[in-house]
Amino acid sequence: MKNDFSRGKVSRIIIAQSVPLMLAQLVQLLYNVVDRIYIGHLKDVGSLALTGIGLVFPLTTLIAAFTNLFGAGGVPLFSIARGAGRKEEAGRVMGNSFFLLVTSSFILLITCYLLRRPVMFLFGASQATWQYADAYLKIYLIGTPCSMIATGMNGYINAQGFPTVGMLTTVVGALLNLLLDPVFIFGLHMGISGAALATVISQTISVAWVLFFLRGKRAVIRLEKKAMKPEGLIIKRITGLGTAGFMVQGTNCLVQVVCNVTLKAWGGSLGDLYVGVMTVINSIREISSLPVMGLTSGAQPVLGFNYGAGENGRVKEGIRFMGLLGLAYTVIIWIVILMKPDLFLHIFTNDPEMLSHGIKPILIYFFGFCFMAMQFTGQASFTALGFSKRAIFFSLFRKAIIVVPLTILLPYLGIGVYGVFMAEPISNLVGGAASFTTMYFTVYRKL
Repeated sequence: MKNDFSRGKVSRIIIAQSVPLMLAQLVQLLYNVVDRIYIGHLKDVGSLALTGIGLVFPLTTLIAAFTNLFGAGGVPLFSIARGAGRKEEAGRVMGNSFFLLVTSSFILLITCYLLRRPVMFLFGASQATWQYADAYLKIYLIGTPCSMIATGMNGYINAQGFPTVGMLTTVVGALLNLLLDPVFIFGLHMGISGAALATVISQTISVAWVLFFLRGKRAVIRLEKKAMKPEGLIIKRITGLGTAGFMVQGTNCLVQVVCNVTLKAWGGSLGDLYVGVMTVINSIREISSLPVMGLTSGAQPVLGFNYGAGENGRVKEGIRFMGLLGLAYTVIIWIVILMKPDLFLHIFTNDPEMLSHGIKPILIYFFGFCFMAMQFTGQASFTALGFSKRAIFFSLFRKAIIVVPLTILLPYLGIGVYGVFMAEPISNLVGGAASFTTMYFTVYRKL
């Protein structure tokens, strides 16, 4: 019965799904955030090394985009098919998703490794920061297949009603990363290369855990070799629905590149420093938005299952609960950041110059953070119910159509480098309101 999302109180089921996911995503963040914390406190080179990590962000985000395309794109289809009782179809969706993740991961590994130097300089690297970016990237890229398969296939564990097992996927790997980071970075004096090596080893353990479960007896629907045979129609449906998540991460990649380049151009002698500040801000945003992302991720298989089962009233109840809880949380976290912005900076650096120049950008960037809940609610509802075109549009609208042009144009209005940080709150308000309003009138009211 615990695997049947059409029974019991919807809010309770969503929380049961979401809490383990939140913990799992929190631990997942530790893969990168802990690296940044250790690297930011490296003696003498911490700020430059942190900027080097910031330059790597767009590539790691691009890898996450393809993970969303082929992994997250299949999970809603899997949930809908399972809810409708079509287990064989659900198995084929999962198998094709695995095939796509494996194939794309090796293509990305080879391409990014060969082109890493010109790409890093295109993304805003300088001679001073390139060496740190390269030291991390050339090791990190080796773990691309493990990272994509572990993250992409973990959604199929959660969608079968085993959120605790899904949580352990990242917990096991991240705890290992926590233990190995100080050993490699400081104990073996490997610096930034040690952080990357610890991450790769941890990702390898995570993928072993995922495959062991999906191939084992506990899985409701197992990952079968015969189901991995590529089917054109299933691949089209996976990529069609996964394009929304791909666009989210893909446009994040674009935004990061534009931000880095614009900060370098308008920051003058402090250009590298402001790229480092943006690295810290991205880390704070990831941590701050994690509970909302966990909530919407946990709600999606519940909404999809009930939609497939024809329980439209339960779908509406789930959307209401997801939206209100997300809004309440984002209001609280916005107030906390407004009151203690320096607290978050100190986590990542002790550099007095970065601390003095980082407070104002944080306050600007997180203004109106609560409007992000509207974006997440609308986006998650579209994705969970299979409305891929609308999900894709609003993914593009907020980042590519609002943030990127504003990032480029606002500095010219006399705001200077702070215009780069101001683009985000404007996009949260406009994009979030547009996504939620459209979802309400075109989906919610018609259920």
